Amino acid sequence: MDEKTYAQQLDLLRFQVQEISAARFQPDEEAQVEEKFSRASNAAKLLQLSQTALDVLSENENSLFAQSGAVGRTLAELLRVDPGAAYLVEAHSQMNSALRELQTELSNYAEKVDIDPSRLAELEERLNLIHSLKRKYGASLAEVIAFGDEAKIKLQSLESRDAELARLNAELQKLDAETSVAGKKLSAARRQVIPQLARAVGKQLADLGFKQSKFDVAIKSDFVGDEVTSLKLKESQRLLTSSPTIKQTGLDEIEFQFAPNLGEPAKPLRAIASSGEMARVMLALKTVLAAEDEIPVLIFDEVDANVGGETANAVGEKMKQIAAKRQVLCITHLPQVAAPADAHYVVTKQIKNGRTISEINLLEKKERVSELARMLGGQSDAARKHAEALLK
Repeated sequence: MDEKTYAQQLDLLRFQVQEISAARFQPDEEAQVEEKFSRASNAAKLLQLSQTALDVLSENENSLFAQSGAVGRTLAELLRVDPGAAYLVEAHSQMNSALRELQTELSNYAEKVDIDPSRLAELEERLNLIHSLKRKYGASLAEVIAFGDEAKIKLQSLESRDAELARLNAELQKLDAETSVAGKKLSAARRQVIPQLARAVGKQLADLGFKQSKFDVAIKSDFVGDEVTSLKLKESQRLLTSSPTIKQTGLDEIEFQFAPNLGEPAKPLRAIASSGEMARVMLALKTVLAAEDEIPVLIFDEVDANVGGETANAVGEKMKQIAAKRQVLCITHLPQVAAPADAHYVVTKQIKNGRTISEINLLEKKERVSELARMLGGQSDAARKHAEALLK
């Protein structure tokens, strides 16, 4: 981020961390504070009710203790007359014990009821703080605390930005150096193999009808950016790496060059080659690279365009060589190209119910002879014998 955004983020995170840390929240504190606030705000009424209960127990003439004394005296007379009534006297004694325990608890409760306006204000302020921070940072105190913990981590990261930048730039310099070494090594290997590749492809092109052609590979390497420059931005010292143009294929730009005729300079293949020339150059390349590349399926669409005779035979033979290591599909109209194939499919069009339907069928051996004869120009005996010869 830029310096302005950095400063704003820093101030905001510091405020948030300070605000949440200063509150010193506990996850279950809200329920406790609400309970205490409820008691403090109703202290006068609680004291009145507890005193009224004590009066009923022991303070007035008709208190429960006074009436219990009368009941006790009556039960004592009953016991003198009937010794079997002892259990009633025991029950009365237990009742008196329970009343005395209740009186003690009520007295203790009344003593704890504190009518203290300052304490009430303190609890109200704490409750307001809880509600205020919940509105800002989370639906519960647990979420508020979690937000504060995350803000601390972000704050520490921003405050240590310069150290982190230095560490990252050190890593970048190391990676740039490793990338540069790897790119130069790859480039050197390419330069070493280019003459060999060009000769091999040229030989294949000669077989494919380009007797006087020339094939070459131009390589342009980008080694700019091996140095690291410093750039000062306000108060931070940043290291920015001026990197070369690194692509997945390395630091090089590769251009296949082709001159189909003698006396012409080699020019970019993509700029001067016709579709048929392009297809045959690709066939030559794939023949040379058949054992090296990792492309499992090759499709040649009318690679035989504008060729015939010996060149057609060469095209078929080259694809046969490639097919020893790869799956090759070829669309062709030349019998010399179709004959070397391991499998021969024929595509036809038919009209059914007013619609044109394309069909593809695998040919048996006898059907192949008929189809190759058709491609040669007819079903004469000479054409069929020629087709059989091609298949052999």
